Amino acid sequence: MFVKKKKNRSGTISVVVAEKISGRYFELTTVGVSSDESVVEKLVLKGKEWINREQQRRHPRLDLFGEERERCEQERMNAEQLLNSITNITIDGADLILDRVFDNVGFNRIEDDIFRKLVKARLSNPASKAATVEYLKNHFDDDVSLSKIYRYLDRLSDSQHRIVQDISVEHTRKILGGHIGVLFYDVTTLYFEADYEDELRKTGFSKEGRHKNPQIILGLLVSLGGYPLAYCIHEGNKYEGHTMLPVVTEFVKKYNLEDFIVVADSGLMNGDNIADLEANGYKYIIGAKIKTESKKIKEWIQSQPKNDCQMVEYDKGDGKRLLVGYTADRARKDAYNREKGLRRLEKAYRRGTLTKENINKRGYNKFLTMEGDVKVTIDYDKLETDAKWDGLKGYLTNTDIPASQVYAAYHNLWHVERAFRISKSKIEIRPMFHFTRRRIEAHVCICFVALKVYKELERLLKRANINMSVDKVLALAQTIVTIQMTLPQSKQAISRTMLMKRHQRIAPLFSDDFWGTR
Repeated sequence: MFVKKKKNRSGTISVVVAEKISGRYFELTTVGVSSDESVVEKLVLKGKEWINREQQRRHPRLDLFGEERERCEQERMNAEQLLNSITNITIDGADLILDRVFDNVGFNRIEDDIFRKLVKARLSNPASKAATVEYLKNHFDDDVSLSKIYRYLDRLSDSQHRIVQDISVEHTRKILGGHIGVLFYDVTTLYFEADYEDELRKTGFSKEGRHKNPQIILGLLVSLGGYPLAYCIHEGNKYEGHTMLPVVTEFVKKYNLEDFIVVADSGLMNGDNIADLEANGYKYIIGAKIKTESKKIKEWIQSQPKNDCQMVEYDKGDGKRLLVGYTADRARKDAYNREKGLRRLEKAYRRGTLTKENINKRGYNKFLTMEGDVKVTIDYDKLETDAKWDGLKGYLTNTDIPASQVYAAYHNLWHVERAFRISKSKIEIRPMFHFTRRRIEAHVCICFVALKVYKELERLLKRANINMSVDKVLALAQTIVTIQMTLPQSKQAISRTMLMKRHQRIAPLFSDDFWGTR
């Protein structure tokens, strides 16, 4: 700001206060107008006083004098020097948490920096390997090339898979008090964005409706609580019922398990599986396909009273028990789904002809009767027969535990289903764009470790009474930065993780005391 004298056409002089902003002049106020030179000089002095008052208004500390003003100036210079000493700022809150969880499980036994980074990236920023390279570079200044990651995936050996599984089992045993007890097994399919097959990627029945895409079958073994124990990969066209026994048998022998129960869905129930489980002396609880039982058993089931939340038991001999339960909620759901499917059938086949578009209606074609090659009709008698099974669910077991425990154990299969949901939605294990067996196996191994880290963080949050989901914690942590600076004289590097007020709920995760007691 400065005082400016302007000559007017009338011969008078205007005294104004002006300011230059971005190369342009702006008049802030007119102090006065006069043609008398002595008056003009007095107006100039008033203009300077106005400037002092305005500066004090804008910068209240400018009225300081002497030592106090020097101290303020020194303080400002120190702040500028401090800012100039900052050498890096990283958005690494989520990374710091995941590092501690990774180590807490025991995966730090694998002294492999790239492996650690790929696992953490799966949880904090699941994306393609090319996008992962950009993420590591932009957030952490890690210059890991895409070709280096691909070469790493090609080198990831089978021993890595075994070490990962050993660490996972050892940690799970520890948090379950040394006894695993129940093994839950289920499978899912992982499709590929490709048009051709190979010895591993085969087209088959897809649980995601991607029947035209090549796929692999992923089997997952988890404990009570949903903690992952082991996994297996099979060809995409393999019958899922043949995947269970090899992985369970290998797991049991390797870790010398005793007194355990295998729990699996009805989709894995077949004569061979039951015979193999019993031949190995395994206890099991498997969902029963009660509609395919013998006529005698089906008549017995239909003759039983349907009392809500009650189970009846049928002795099949040789220590096998068939338990059948009924719930009103399941009955309503079954009826609703059947009516919904029927409406779709009636709409699709109202002309009585069959086309490629409506050949498969998610299992409801069982209500169709084929007449010749193309003409179809809806068999309403089958609908009535099917309605008799509403609300009924069967369980086959060779254990002697009470029916309520059989029911509870089987319905804990949701842990496996949730593990698959986490893998697909949070970790984004699929779709996969790798095409060699080695890279596919390496990708699944990394996702398996990421799932274990996810579940461990979930357990720790619950134990610490931090009522937030893993996803919300990681999202909030991604707003936390670490500032790194180098002192100008000693060249000593100092870093500080900046926790703001909004980070209060997850602040314990950045404390050494928190991790020292886990």
